[in-house]
Amino acid sequence: MNSLLLSRRDLDFLLHDWLDVTALTTRPRFAEHDRETFDAVLDLSEAIATRHFAPHNKRNDTEEPWFDGEKVHIIPEVKAALEVFAESGLMGAAMDHEVGGQQLPTVVANACMAWFQAANVGTSAYPFLTVANANLLLAHGSAEQVDRYVRPMVAGRYFGTMCLSEPQAGSSLADVRTRAEEQADGSFRLFGTKMWISGGDHELSENIVHLVLARTPGAPAGVKGLSLFVVPKYLVGDDGSLGERNDVVLAGLNHKMGYRGTTNTLLNFGEGVHRPGGAPGAVGHLVGERHRGLAYMFHMMNEARTGVGLGATALGYTGYLHSLDYARTRPQGRPLTGRDPEAPQVPIIEHADVRRMLLAQKSYVEGALALSLYCSLLIDDERTAPEEAERTRARQLLEVLTPIAKSWPSQWCLAANDLAIQIHGGYGYTREYNVEQQYRDNRLNPIHEGTHGIQGLDLLGRKVVMDGGAGLRLLLETIAATADRATASGGEAAELAASLTRATGRVAATTARLWSTGDPDTALANASVYLEAVGHVVLAWIWLEQYLATGEDADPFHEGKRQAARSFYRVELPRTGPQFDLLDTLDRTAAQTAPDWF
Repeated sequence: MNSLLLSRRDLDFLLHDWLDVTALTTRPRFAEHDRETFDAVLDLSEAIATRHFAPHNKRNDTEEPWFDGEKVHIIPEVKAALEVFAESGLMGAAMDHEVGGQQLPTVVANACMAWFQAANVGTSAYPFLTVANANLLLAHGSAEQVDRYVRPMVAGRYFGTMCLSEPQAGSSLADVRTRAEEQADGSFRLFGTKMWISGGDHELSENIVHLVLARTPGAPAGVKGLSLFVVPKYLVGDDGSLGERNDVVLAGLNHKMGYRGTTNTLLNFGEGVHRPGGAPGAVGHLVGERHRGLAYMFHMMNEARTGVGLGATALGYTGYLHSLDYARTRPQGRPLTGRDPEAPQVPIIEHADVRRMLLAQKSYVEGALALSLYCSLLIDDERTAPEEAERTRARQLLEVLTPIAKSWPSQWCLAANDLAIQIHGGYGYTREYNVEQQYRDNRLNPIHEGTHGIQGLDLLGRKVVMDGGAGLRLLLETIAATADRATASGGEAAELAASLTRATGRVAATTARLWSTGDPDTALANASVYLEAVGHVVLAWIWLEQYLATGEDADPFHEGKRQAARSFYRVELPRTGPQFDLLDTLDRTAAQTAPDWF
């Protein structure tokens, strides 16, 4: 029986037929791996996700974590599943052997993580955050911090968080107030409150490693004055033993629409409930240099943004597979051309409108998965490509694609979840069917790790203009190269390429138009529409890449890929025309609306 979490056939197509990830094994970092080891870890991930994560997904949602005033209570299946995950070695899948990792390519490790996000996004959030936390410390922490915190995280003994937002600041990190006061021994004492901290407190691990943005006395105002500190729930001795409780206090849990299995917390640092050594403040240690905290945190944030996009994809994908299974097995109605009331009912997949919705879902989720894995491969190229020019190219492409890789799946795979409910009809709107929860879980993804609007500002305000527009030019050149290959193939591929070329021309012209006035307020007032239009063009490119990778195979899988590509070009890509038309007018309707007019 095929899985209702993800399609292994699709993963194999994307990883091997399209991206050729086995070619990475010619690089020293991945030399010990081959197709067999890649496939084995994917098999293992599917098995663990299916047997240990998926079964408690609904219970994790209905019996969400609760706080008794002293500790958080979580259903026991969560801890049991995370222990299996840690024992498998997947926590350090892409990390160095030196710290206990497997040195798998990021693209393979992320394909593995997608199984867990599809099976149970609430439980998988704990290792997701822990891996990103550990990667930040590996990149910017000291050797002592790696030994003290990263190795236990890779082993699954400690879990990690990221502590940025505060009640009064939200996404406006320039307004962070948490302060850090240096002590005689070189440590710091932190005082402040952090809000919306996923995984911020629980009893699932021996310790929790918080990465906290705070200000030192006399630091510059705004984001330039932020430093980053590692603040453990329990102090860790030089020998690795756990010491006394640090002054990090859970003030309460936030109760969410979805993603309920992940504790989401309000944390107080330095409240005085736990006072290590009798002194006030939560004990923290500076990561790297002062006032570079946000730059360091972006290492984790960018990883989290691509990961959020992958999680949104996984939720949309499993919703698609559930609705596809339902459509194939649910009898209802009869063909429009044969309304004999005594004839047997047909499965609803026989109705054209249901196939329309399934095809839309397929184009969204399979396109998003391809984009996520492509960006994951860029991470591998940025780190391990043999030539500096290749590494630079990968970095520039990844920078301009990251806001799209986060927001496009978060918007359109949520739309796929919406269609999954629609295909189920009234049943889809009940808690007895999984698609209801999948929609609620996915609704968070357009918000966290930078909202849709923030990603639009990042793309139009930073990424397409940085380095004199080098990233955008490179992206358009890369898309043009695909179009050239398709044109050379002739036939339908050439027709798709012509449509794509026209759309990329609009991207270039509209970007120039938005910045032609020299007025950033006008340009950025249109950032969200720009993000959506450019995102659709990027996905059209991704679909043309998949179309070409199918070759001439005429089996149902490859025919389905080509039909999804056709659907995207005929139904989705034309959406961008009116969007580019609107952008070209330099519309200021929203910007010129006075707050008191509402």
